[in-house]
Amino acid sequence: MIIDTHCHLYLPEFTNEIDTFINSAKENGIKKIYLPAINSESTEALLSLEEKYPELCVAMMGLHPCYVKTDYKDELKKVEDLLAQRKFVAIGECGLDFYWDKTFIKEQYLVLEQQLEWALHYNLPIILHTRNATQETIDVIKKYKNSNLRGIFHCFGGTYDEATQIIDLGFYLGIGGVVTYKNAGLDLVLKNIDLDYLVLETDAPYLSPVPFRGKTNEPAHLKIIAEKIASIKNVSYALVAEITSRNAERLFGA
Repeated sequence: MIIDTHCHLYLPEFTNEIDTFINSAKENGIKKIYLPAINSESTEALLSLEEKYPELCVAMMGLHPCYVKTDYKDELKKVEDLLAQRKFVAIGECGLDFYWDKTFIKEQYLVLEQQLEWALHYNLPIILHTRNATQETIDVIKKYKNSNLRGIFHCFGGTYDEATQIIDLGFYLGIGGVVTYKNAGLDLVLKNIDLDYLVLETDAPYLSPVPFRGKTNEPAHLKIIAEKIASIKNVSYALVAEITSRNAERLFGA
């Protein structure tokens, strides 16, 4: 049994065939699917999916950096209200993204730091999105090094140096479909990283692993990612499943 620590199964790509995707996940040994939030427009779908499949789907709450716009204060207020109303397993996904648009960089930093404060206040892990901003995100987290802050650098695809910095901060590396991409170089990095610092994710519907690259990703594909890591580390699939699942359960406590 394996755990998908990052999956947007509530998005429209899955709506019409959600039962099919859920059943396929179960058939492929997925025992938990953690659902990161994006923004307020998708909150209802996120919470509805958790309510429909409570034994499998678990919700987080946060504001994604790509949705930090002029209305970011309103978006943060909606996150804050939900955090006060009910329990979530994590804050996220949040972080820094300098790939698509740099218009709101200053605001992205403000939003990230607010969510880090909430993670500390509620004693929850934080799920970090970084694109073209890995070192910048690491530098923000370093300010909290002596706190209880913990979490995942989701969709890690960085260097060995970045990986060791993240591990030193007490965070896990979220490994997804990128590990199967021929020229990504992530396989070389992971050769020297202990399984104790890894968790698995799909980021579905995005970043499908080979041989499904370019197609809609789904939780069932997590098995391919685990198999690739087992090959890289020259260990059994069962060991990868056991250790990464233990890591996820230790972090989320659920």
